Amino acid sequence: MTLHINGQPREFPDGLTVESLVTQLGMKADRVAVELNLEIVPRARWQTTSLKDGDKLEVVHFVGGGSAGEAAELETEPPAEAQPANLWTCPTCGTQV
Repeated sequence: MTLHINGQPREFPDGLTVESLVTQLGMKADRVAVELNLEIVPRARWQTTSLKDGDKLEVVHFVGGGSAGEAAELETEPPAEAQPANLWTCPTCGTQV
């Protein structure tokens, strides 16, 4: 069957589940998120979610790294001067962009 993974068509044997696909791709399950046909598949359903020909998947593999110092820097707010001066606020939800 043909599965479209991250926009690329790839051939796989029939009868795969999300869990078996992640294994075949050689990814660590605890560092992967999977979207199947525009819906996130919770890890608890990977074993029972069957894949079929033509399915579209986005597979995101999380990569760690860096040092504690870098992580601490990422958690802080950026300097005020880095913030855009003219933000637009969505009238529906109030989000500023």
